[in-house]
Amino acid sequence: MSESAEPRRYRSLFLSDVHLGTKGCQADLLLDFLKHNEADNVYLVGDIIDGWRLKSGWYWPQSHNDVVQKLLRQARKGVKITYAPGNHDEFARDFVGAFFGGVEVVDSAVHVTADGRRLLVIHGDQFDVVVQHARWLAFLGDWAYEAALVVNRWFNKVRRWLGFPYWSLSSWAKLKVKNAVSFIGDYEQTLADAARRHQVDGVVCGHIHHAAIRDIGGALYVNTGDFVESCTAVAEHADGRLEILRWQATAAEQALLPASSAARAHRQAAA
Repeated sequence: MSESAEPRRYRSLFLSDVHLGTKGCQADLLLDFLKHNEADNVYLVGDIIDGWRLKSGWYWPQSHNDVVQKLLRQARKGVKITYAPGNHDEFARDFVGAFFGGVEVVDSAVHVTADGRRLLVIHGDQFDVVVQHARWLAFLGDWAYEAALVVNRWFNKVRRWLGFPYWSLSSWAKLKVKNAVSFIGDYEQTLADAARRHQVDGVVCGHIHHAAIRDIGGALYVNTGDFVESCTAVAEHADGRLEILRWQATAAEQALLPASSAARAHRQAAA
């Protein structure tokens, strides 16, 4: 896609785990994504702002402020923006029912797709036993994840210098370490069960930074992923079809990639 191309238009976009306020946040890529992808409905599915990290030290560069301003401008132009906070931005749960600049804060929402499916939209930390019952362990895990991101940033600087695409250490570990794979599977099953209890057709969530769209026992499980490493979002097309969008390079960079390199990068991102 060239810089001058018209933005792709979707019925809905779902974003989560942006973690504004952290050095790992890919704010510039998110701004590029929002520039080239628009929707009538935008759902912010939690952990948009990282209150945990901001409490321990203030980090808020201009690009993070630009993301907030971009979303507020969309709301002013008539885009329906719904914000369901997560555990990292749980401070926003004190404002459920309020509107800020046209953005509605909710605990959860039910989205009806163009083809009539009813989907529960919720961050997902409510179903994570570690977050709910062992917060000290959740904070420790957050610290370890941040440390892994620092290592990963330096590692990928070398990869870019050598001409290789981005590679995620933590994503690789999640898929290779038995306990992590088990946790992801249990989490997905728990969210699918929650959808059935709420008598809806499926669930859209975030929290575990692992994008997916799959059927689990007749319930649709959709995870938006994150904009820290995988840089993913979920889009609903005009006919109700859902798709994972991957944005690990700017639109200008994507346009410059040879077809073979772009295909290889896409396969690696999907792995």
